[in-house]
Formats: sequence, structure tokens, C-alpha cells
Amino acid sequence: MDTSPKTWSERSAFAGFDWASDHHDVVVVDAQGTVVEDFRIDNTATGWQQLRERLSRYAGLPVAVETCSGAAVERLVEAGFAVYPVNPLAAKRYRERKAPTGTKTDRVDAWRLAEALRTDGHAWRALHPDDPLTVELRLLCRDEISLIAQRTALINELRAALREYYPVALQAFEDWTMRSSWAFVERFPTPAALIQAGRRRWEKFLHLQKLYRPETYAQRLSLFATADQFCGSPAVVQAKSLLATGLAIQLRVLQDQLDRYRARIEELFARHPDHDLFGSLPGTGPKLAPRLLAELGDDRARFDSAEGLQCCVGTAPVSYQSGKVRKARFRGGCNKLLRQTVHLWAGLSLQVCPWAQAYYEKKRAEGKSYASALRCLAQRRLKILWKMWQTRTRYDAELHQRNQVRHGSWVIALLPAPS
Repeated sequence: MDTSPKTWSERSAFAGFDWASDHHDVVVVDAQGTVVEDFRIDNTATGWQQLRERLSRYAGLPVAVETCSGAAVERLVEAGFAVYPVNPLAAKRYRERKAPTGTKTDRVDAWRLAEALRTDGHAWRALHPDDPLTVELRLLCRDEISLIAQRTALINELRAALREYYPVALQAFEDWTMRSSWAFVERFPTPAALIQAGRRRWEKFLHLQKLYRPETYAQRLSLFATADQFCGSPAVVQAKSLLATGLAIQLRVLQDQLDRYRARIEELFARHPDHDLFGSLPGTGPKLAPRLLAELGDDRARFDSAEGLQCCVGTAPVSYQSGKVRKARFRGGCNKLLRQTVHLWAGLSLQVCPWAQAYYEKKRAEGKSYASALRCLAQRRLKILWKMWQTRTRYDAELHQRNQVRHGSWVIALLPAPS
């Protein structure tokens, strides 16, 4: 029989959970704020079993925690607790309210989370875990972005090394995200090795790498022939060639992993029920569509309005009003990864959506910067996406244009008349 309380006023206990890498502090208070449980567990199987046993008497216990993801949150949800994530900035303010002297300990942090949940939790929203497919897709997309950042750092380091001893390589290859550029460094690690190989091996390499293009083929061969005319000293060449070769090998291995990530992401995205919805968004493509889906998740109750989604993404400004002073500033507290993805989506949509291009040009004409104009466009895009997400419908350009006409949108007047 389910004995968990049905309304917030019926709850008699509230827990605060302060997590760490090797241990967690737990404090439970009753409806009057009296501490009824106060203990620490190790981040082990035994520790978590101890937590479940000690809190088993509190049916449907709500737990406040200063994060919305991670292993600790997953284990709390699996244990049957109602998890209420708290924004770190809000958690800091609660701590200052409860401990104005500046006292900070793990126990105090757990206690002030429990107190915040007791006094304000009725207005909070419990965490609703996404289905495993969405969770895996989200983790893969986030890790892919992290690996891409690592690849960018390695490429920058490789280019810096080549600039010191092998400038011809930088002149011959412009795109250093291509495998062929890394293969060149591995095959011809020094200017001397390139000259010694000779024209026949140069041509063979270009053919194997599918770089036999009339507009660049002859130019590359002529650059190869002058490789030893402008390069580093012997000591620099010896040292930096080892670094460059090592970086090229790392890039090759890293790209293999990125290819595996990309294949798995595409497989999961194709299986997701919202695939057609996000795949229909103009400008998203095979990379941005899965990222948007993964970050929004499948809990339609998460955002009860388009404004909530816009605030989460960071396109909505933060308002400030005091007396006669009224101003707005850039929103810093948001889902940074989702904001970056939406920014890229807004930029790419300019190429395929006439009304988006007209809207962007109008904002630029008003004096807004490139980033600000894209943020304004993203604000409108998110309003459309939220409605699509709630109704589970694909994007229809013709339907959107009819809606613009029906509502008298000023954007329609900016579009060129059909010939």
C-alpha cells in the first residue's frame, strides 16, 4: 500500500543531501524544522544501503540536492526519493541566510538544503528522470562535444609546433581537422624526410589521401620541393618533430573515437520517438538535432511555457527595475551547452529560412551585434520549438508562414514579394 503523502502540507519530513566524491552528508528535518536525522555515509554500496535503511521510515521523502544530474542523483531516484534539484547560486543564498557569519561545513550545507525544502519546496518541481534512451543520448552528445574540444586543443598545439619547424606543412594543408593533414605529419615528420622521399612518394601520398585536385595538386608539389629552404634549426626540428608526430597519432586515435560516438548518436537519435520532430527543424542537421533533443529531454511538464524554455536556454534577458531605473542584461545562469547549440542552430537556419534571414537583417540594421541578433532570432525559434514539442508535431514552413500572416507579423512585410 502506498503510504506516501499526497500533498505538500501532508509531508512530515524533508531531507537535505550534500554530496561529495567520497562521502555524503544527510540531514532530515520535520515539519517544525527540528533535526530528526543527521548522519554521513561513504560513497560505497554499504553507505548507500545504510542510507536506504535509515530513511526507510519516511515514505515519499523529498530530498533537496545541489545538482540535477550525476551518480548521486541517479541513486537517490532509484531509492525512491523525490529529488528536488537546487541551483548552486540559490543554494549559496540559502546558506548565507542560515549562516550569515560565513560558516560552511558539509553538515550545514545539508541542513540548509533541508530547511530550504521545508519552507519553499512547495513551489519547486521534483526531478522527473528521462527515459534511458534520452539519458544515453544526452551523455553521448555532451561527451562528443568534450572530445571535439580536446581535438581542437590538440590541433592548435600541432599547428604551433609545425609553425616552429615545418611552415611548409601549414601552407600545404589548410584544414587540420582532416585525417590527411595528420597522415602527412606521420608520413613525413620533418622537412628533410619530405625532401628525401621525392616526388614519386609525394604523388602516391596525395593519391592515397584522395587529394588529387587540379586546383591544389601542383601547388602542393611545388611547396614540398621547397620544404628545407625555410625551416627550424636542427635542434628545433629534432625536438618538435617528435611532438608533432605524437600529436598527429593522438588526433588519429581521437578521431576514431569521435566516429564511434557519431555512429552511436545517429543510431539512438533514429530510434527516439521525437526524431521526426527535431529532425524537421530547419538548419539543425545531423549534429544539432540530437543535441537539442537530448538537452530538452522527454518531460513535457518541465517547461510550462515558452518563456521557461527561453530562460533555461539563456536567450531571455534578465530584467532589473528599481524606482525609475529599468534595464535588462544578458542572462548568465542557464544551460550553457543548450545555449551554444541553439546559437549555432539560429545561425545555420539563416541559410535555409527566408523569414529568419529577414528577421536577422532587421535586427542588424537596428544596430545589434551579430551575437545579439542571433539571440533575438533564437528567442523566436524557441517559442516555435516549445509549441512543437508540446504538441509533438513536425515543423511545417508553410503552416508557420500562414500563422505569421494570420497574426499580422511584421516579419512578413520584410520578405521579398513572390515573382
